[in-house]
Amino acid sequence: MRRVLLSFSSLSTASSHLRKNSHRVHRRHRIGHCSAGFVVFECGGTEIREVCVKSITRMAWTSCAGILALTVGLVAGGKIALKAQEGASQSATGKSGYHLIKKVKLGGEGGWDYLTADAAGRRLFISRGTHVMVVNADEGKVVGDIPNTQGVHGIALVSDMNKGFTSNGKTATSTVFDMKTLQPLGEATTEKNPDAIIYDPASKRVFTFNGGSDSATAIDAATGKAVGTIALGGGPEFAASDGKGHVFVNLEDKSQLVKFDPVTLKVEKTWPLAPCESPSGLAIDAEHEILVVGCHNKMMAFVDGNSGHVIGTVPIGQGVDANRFDPATGFAFASCGDGTVTVAHEDSLDKFSVVDTIQTQRGARTMELDTSNHNLYLVSADFGPTPAATPEHPRPRPPMIPDTFTLLIFGR
Repeated sequence: MRRVLLSFSSLSTASSHLRKNSHRVHRRHRIGHCSAGFVVFECGGTEIREVCVKSITRMAWTSCAGILALTVGLVAGGKIALKAQEGASQSATGKSGYHLIKKVKLGGEGGWDYLTADAAGRRLFISRGTHVMVVNADEGKVVGDIPNTQGVHGIALVSDMNKGFTSNGKTATSTVFDMKTLQPLGEATTEKNPDAIIYDPASKRVFTFNGGSDSATAIDAATGKAVGTIALGGGPEFAASDGKGHVFVNLEDKSQLVKFDPVTLKVEKTWPLAPCESPSGLAIDAEHEILVVGCHNKMMAFVDGNSGHVIGTVPIGQGVDANRFDPATGFAFASCGDGTVTVAHEDSLDKFSVVDTIQTQRGARTMELDTSNHNLYLVSADFGPTPAATPEHPRPRPPMIPDTFTLLIFGR
């Protein structure tokens, strides 16, 4: 508790006023023709101790009365300010409990795409166009870099083998690296423009999803070599594994969901996702086999992974590019480029409701969830004005302002 010492008017006047306002006079002293008292105000977490002095002169009496009025005003104002601060704090934290706990400017060159958390190692792997930036997940400090990953989109981690894999879109390769030293261990060849990348623990294979060839490449995690390709029948976006022998992937151009066997590399099912259009992000509640799909027509769809039926939808923001599911809280997340993250709750196996909309930053379209502490990680940057559309670039993007790349960490 903070204490502030102030001087003010007569003890008798102060005592009367303070009694009316539930304040207390602690003790009184008399010296000659003057009397003094010691008073304590309490305002939230601030304790204001007052010395009250009564003089025999009218001038002193009037002066002291003025100071009393000022002091009472300060106390009342302090209470109002504290209430305003409490209201602001409550408004910053929504019903989900999530709020911004750290914002760190990372800077550096290159755009970005997916980011992946190493929960055990407390690191975050962030794709930066031509390299992978490695950041301390708690402090937000850059702790390493993986170079020569041209057109990198995503990173998959195989912790029990101490290996990481990248999807290098421009070179149709996957760089294999040591998770501890970040040194390259080898390179696997994929098909054209590998984008999303995940690890399937059931088959112990890494899969790249190749946007330029409508396929997926299977890579043996132990050897780091490609072992097969799956034709998907459309342009893949993100994917998810249930860890029980099934991998799912969105087909953005067909608004469909594909289910395939990661061992036989055979497509088992292809389901329409209506009313979901142009699916992008994908996550899974593996225990209940429910897929969480981010759709570009501003909805998050929940799909039964056994039947393919859309069992629920909730509204989300514009420009979704990532989804996550937290099995401990039952929260499903959708991060959108309009600067929002929608938090929905899995109320039951066929009922889903929006809990919160977290305000992030314009452009923060991709996201990662650390299930060990439930933190959310997003990245974005500052942008200049959007250039005019041309026949070559009918949907131009605003240019990124150099050295403004930023990490946002949200926690509960």
